[in-house]
Parts: sequence; structure tokens; C-alpha cells
Amino acid sequence: MYRFFASIFSVLIPMLTAACAAPPADLDLALTRTTVDKTFVVTLQPPTTPAAINQIHTWQIKVASPSGAPISHARIAVDGGMPQHGHGLPTRPQATQEMAEGIYLLEGMKFSMTGWWEIKLAIQSAQGSDKVTFNTVVAEPTVAR
Repeated sequence: MYRFFASIFSVLIPMLTAACAAPPADLDLALTRTTVDKTFVVTLQPPTTPAAINQIHTWQIKVASPSGAPISHARIAVDGGMPQHGHGLPTRPQATQEMAEGIYLLEGMKFSMTGWWEIKLAIQSAQGSDKVTFNTVVAEPTVAR
């Protein structure tokens, strides 16, 4: 019986340790990115105050052509999760409205823990369809002293 538990723990411990690892040192945290097929240039704007863990927050998405022209009437699907933990977002965020030409409101964002998160956007418009992934790192909030 001891060997059984020892073999299970010898597999589980490295897996659990890897899941809690720090984000890659060279992680690209740029908030403006070109989509995979270079159809759009997308800017992701987080809230001005970093969102607290387990609180719903709102972001903005700016979609433009490579020449900088705003892309109106786009449909944006949102997905994401924690690559190091293997789980998705705890909510189903949605781009709910176009606030201005090419600027969309992203509602329902929530992070359930600290660490590296990916935010994946799939964009469809008259100009075409394309995807982009953003990285963000959620840190423990600092306490004022």
C-alpha cells in the first residue's frame, strides 16, 4: 500500500508544483496586438483600478484595421483561462455593445485567483475573421500602511 501512495504522490507533487509556478519570464504583456492573420490591430484596456480577486469588472476592446481605421459592427467572442492551471475563466465575459466607432464594452470579466491569465478574442466583421490572445498577470492587491 505504501508503494501505491508513494507512486501517486511522486506524480502529483510535480504536477501541483508546476501549476503554481511563476509566469514565464519573457511573457508578452502588451495590451495592443495584431491578430494572428494580421486582419486587425486590437487594444485591450483593463479597468483603471486593478480588479479585486473574485469581483466582476469591465474592460474595453478597441478594434482597428492595420492602417488604424476603426472597425465597427464587429462580433467578438471571448474565452481564456490559466494556461499553467488548465482551467478557463470563471465567468463567460461578453462584448456587449459598441460604445463608439470600433470600441466595444467587455463585461463580466472576473479572475478567481492570482497568476497568469490569457484573454482570447475571436473577432468577426465585414473585413474578415481573426483571433488574438492577450496575457495578463493578476497579482495580490497591495495593502496601504
